[in-house]
Amino acid sequence: MSTIVQFFQQGGAFMYPILFVFAFGVAIAIERWTYLTVSGASNRALWKKIVPYLKAGNFQEAAAQTAKSKAAIGSILTYGLYRVKSARRRDDIEKAMEESLMEVLPRLEKRTHYLATLANIATLLGLLGTIIGLIRAFTAVSNANPADKADLLSASISVAMNTTAFGLMAAIPLLLIHALLQTKTSQLVDSLEMASVKFLNAVTERQLQGSGA
Repeated sequence: MSTIVQFFQQGGAFMYPILFVFAFGVAIAIERWTYLTVSGASNRALWKKIVPYLKAGNFQEAAAQTAKSKAAIGSILTYGLYRVKSARRRDDIEKAMEESLMEVLPRLEKRTHYLATLANIATLLGLLGTIIGLIRAFTAVSNANPADKADLLSASISVAMNTTAFGLMAAIPLLLIHALLQTKTSQLVDSLEMASVKFLNAVTERQLQGSGA
């Protein structure tokens, strides 16, 4: 612990903004991961609830269930279920659901892109801190005793490099988390699209049975 504290203190003033950027990124990552996890669970729960109604052709009850749900899939299926009553073609229902998906998608992707930006900022702050530290080091060495210049310069450079190291230590996890969140978001969007297709197939099947009867 003392080594970490010493490392941080030797880095200088730029260690603090890098720490703030990292903490801000972690807060966004936790919020996004929680939101996507809860959203995925809500989608699965709602889908399981309305599947029996869809199979039975009870679209009115299915619409009642989706309308009172806050799940992303609820919004999409609500659009489709209300279009079932008036639409004569599958394409009309599909377009209504695609419109709703376009409204839902920004909520799923919200703030995730900030993580890549924060990772870049942390890296750049680290480099800036190192450059400023090196400038100060060479300025101090120029006025030092010639016999002490080599030792003083090596010590000053070592301290100046701390900010670059810390900037990379903050940036790398943020980039990894960004990639994980993007993958999780893509999987969630794919599941919504798959549910939409299954819904359309169920509606089409019921309409064909109704026309055949």
